[in-house]
Amino acid sequence: MEKEILENGLNMNRRRFLSRASLGLGSIALGSLMIPDLFGDSAEKAVMTGLPHFAPKAKRIIYLFQNGAPSQLDLFDYKPKLQEMFGEDLPASIRMGQRLTGMTADQKKFPLAGTRFKFDQYGEHRAWVSELLPHTARAANDICFIHTIFTEAINHDPALTFFQTGAQVGNRPSMGAWLSYGLGSENKNLPAFCVLLSKGRGNGQGVYSKLWSNGFLDSVHQGVQFSSGENPVLYLNDPASINKMDRRKMLDKIAALNQESYASFGDPEINARVQQYELAYRMQTAVPEVTDLSKEPESIVKLYGPDCMVPGSFAANCLLARKLSENGVRFVQLYHQGWDGHNNLPGEIVGQCRDTDQASAALITDLKQRGLLDETLVIWGGEFGRTNYCQGALTKDNYGRDHHPRCFTIWMAGGGVKPGVYGETDEFGYNIAKDPVHVHDFHATILHLMGLNHEQLTFKHLGRRYRLTDVAGNVIRGLIA
Repeated sequence: MEKEILENGLNMNRRRFLSRASLGLGSIALGSLMIPDLFGDSAEKAVMTGLPHFAPKAKRIIYLFQNGAPSQLDLFDYKPKLQEMFGEDLPASIRMGQRLTGMTADQKKFPLAGTRFKFDQYGEHRAWVSELLPHTARAANDICFIHTIFTEAINHDPALTFFQTGAQVGNRPSMGAWLSYGLGSENKNLPAFCVLLSKGRGNGQGVYSKLWSNGFLDSVHQGVQFSSGENPVLYLNDPASINKMDRRKMLDKIAALNQESYASFGDPEINARVQQYELAYRMQTAVPEVTDLSKEPESIVKLYGPDCMVPGSFAANCLLARKLSENGVRFVQLYHQGWDGHNNLPGEIVGQCRDTDQASAALITDLKQRGLLDETLVIWGGEFGRTNYCQGALTKDNYGRDHHPRCFTIWMAGGGVKPGVYGETDEFGYNIAKDPVHVHDFHATILHLMGLNHEQLTFKHLGRRYRLTDVAGNVIRGLIA
């Protein structure tokens, strides 16, 4: 029996309950309210795999994804060599014929473009940080700057999809869905996986719902998108003519009908839908409270900046992410658009940093002063980096940078991460000189911090066992405190 449960997951767990408990359809409809873990992940995982695999260093993740690829050379990876050789052609011995995008493949020369922004060193580990990020610089003692992330994807959509799902193609579960599947939610009144969107002042790249998809996992693991409108979660509120008791009766009747369908067809998605209805019912009370930022004290508004009171801004989403995480949401995913710096990068990046710097650092400070940083992993970064050479015409005051997947910088804070600087790039900032970190390694390490063995967190689909790290990935021990 136990082996059968392992193979069939959510479907078998419910079937076992139905066959062994001998309850009527009406009781089943109320099951998730009477026994909150009955259809939830905590009970399911306890039966299936005994997750987490070992004691976690982090309980929750807030991922500040900077969509469009921030330029590491203008923000974190200081390379004086590029100033010295400004305008000179990138040596062929450094480029080594590496793959280019269609936007620069026809260029005859690749003029080196040193950043026009000043850098200084901060914190105990003397991390280089640009003048564009003064707030992040002041938080340097809590941050691990990883300079040697790399990926094979060279265009936005596959690279973004790869970071979120571990594959460059669609229809795979996102990182948040995997964590929901593996660990469930800490708060039965809120989703395990929430998504927040914002857009900055620069050139944007689109984000799509496939990035927070459940893929082939049960649909209860899909990310729930919050909006900046009057209703943070669409279609959650009841119509004016329906009261709470009427809604309860309706859900009970729907659940009974769904259980009849399940008895006939055995489709686990039927029961997943019942669970979603019940979660939505409970969220009607929880969501308005957790999304109300008006009661935040003046000290918090000052910490995050005045934009945190502007619905849908990056700052507001950072503050909301703290509240969601504080209330037990396992994975909060922010997407901030606008970092696609092919042209006029110096002009656009100033605005983007102004939009994101203070709130990103404030999130670290806020979590720390609440005693939550040690158990909350904060991640900041994009889908790849930017080239050391200019795309198009180069001047002292203006340049653009193409996509560069060979090495770029992300940072992490809290959640068991060791603060400091990890990895080195060459003097041109073009290749990795020491301690490479592939995207699969990045995922393996994140799962490890959450108490999960990336090779054991699997799901059987179409005859094959899938995982977030596919068939690769190593935990980077040097990143772990």
